[in-house]
Amino acid sequence: MTRTFPHIVVAKFGGTSVADFDAMSRSATIVLADKDVRLVVLSASAGVTNILVELSAGLESRERLDKIETLRTIQYNIISRLKQQDAIRQEIDHLLDNISRLAEEACTARSAALSDALVSHGELMSSLLFVEVLRERDVETEWFDARKVIRTTDNFGCAEPVLDATAERVERRLRPRTEQALVVTQGFIGREANGQTTTLGRGGSDYTASLLGEALHAARVDIWTDVAGIYTTDPRIVSKAQRIEQISFSEASEMATFGAKVLHPATLLPAMRKNIPVFVGSSKQPSAGGTLVCRDAENPPRYRALAIRRQQTLMKLHCEQGQSACHFLADTFALLARHDVSVDSITTSETSIALLLNASCATSGESNLLTTSLLTELSSHCRVEVETGLALVSLIGNSLSQAEGVCHEVFAGLANHPVRLICHGASRHSLGFLLPAEAADDAVKALHRRLFE
Repeated sequence: MTRTFPHIVVAKFGGTSVADFDAMSRSATIVLADKDVRLVVLSASAGVTNILVELSAGLESRERLDKIETLRTIQYNIISRLKQQDAIRQEIDHLLDNISRLAEEACTARSAALSDALVSHGELMSSLLFVEVLRERDVETEWFDARKVIRTTDNFGCAEPVLDATAERVERRLRPRTEQALVVTQGFIGREANGQTTTLGRGGSDYTASLLGEALHAARVDIWTDVAGIYTTDPRIVSKAQRIEQISFSEASEMATFGAKVLHPATLLPAMRKNIPVFVGSSKQPSAGGTLVCRDAENPPRYRALAIRRQQTLMKLHCEQGQSACHFLADTFALLARHDVSVDSITTSETSIALLLNASCATSGESNLLTTSLLTELSSHCRVEVETGLALVSLIGNSLSQAEGVCHEVFAGLANHPVRLICHGASRHSLGFLLPAEAADDAVKALHRRLFE
């Protein structure tokens, strides 16, 4: 017998949507306006994750106390607007004490696992506070710890979900709760097999919402952020950027992969597997409309959007004399695999390899990308050059690798920019080029004028 599922909508709210009491109140109104919303997934309040990442680096006593006091002020400012304050203040104080203890530990024994345990507290605090905001509107609401269902690998800082284990736990532990009450949970965080807290990488709350939507067979996943949809490029860079009303999964996935901040790169994978539409809108202006991401978009254009992905590292490896090109490639990638290094793009010549490494998703950023052990082993294998401070600018579109004239139109617009690497041909939806970070915004402006205005 085929099982039917209730019409569930998962609503995710980003950091600016839960930044303070007023933002939380607007988000609560959005939730209550749609009776099908049964699960709410929250990011940490705006700015909180950045502070927690700084604390995980191991700060000196005075600076550490200042950061914790800033966190306390953000939480207390929200609590001060609630009618019932005592119980929630005790819960927040308990989490702040945990943060203080972990931040002190980070001064003497830094680790990726400790960093994840520390950084996870942002979502825990925002979700507890949001539950109180909803309860003050007489809504039956339940707080749920996402770590009970999101099972992940132990790749701390950018963990991958274990899908079967997650789906089984969602069905058993979470679905019954959504049938009884409105459930509020956390994005971004999970738990590995030994019970330690993990994170899914920066922006991972979107991914959580999509994973839970997949496991619940949701009718739609709503992503509420600070912009009314997905645009042809970042409106903060190009004021004439245009909103895209409808976009395909494949196009939006490429945009997210190559740096569009509206969605986490992995967000759309679960939605694509179950064909769940994803709506992106602004919690500040919910009536302004947004972008619907679905399997197929009507009349897809050749050029859809431009994206920037910062914090890129270019690593060039030059083989020694006497090494065969075949063995050099095989040995290099075996070495990278042993160090769990994911290569984003690659170009090769007879004697060298150029690798693009992406540090923008991991919680720890570039600092842990090229470890001493990795560079030491690479240096014994070949000559290594590393260049940081780069940005990848990508043109997203349709059939770009088959269409005539694309490279001429694009590179004519980049005549005055030093291109360090070109990524083209592997995907029919993108053409990317690596530039010095300081040149990226100007390149996007020039290309947007040429291709979209």
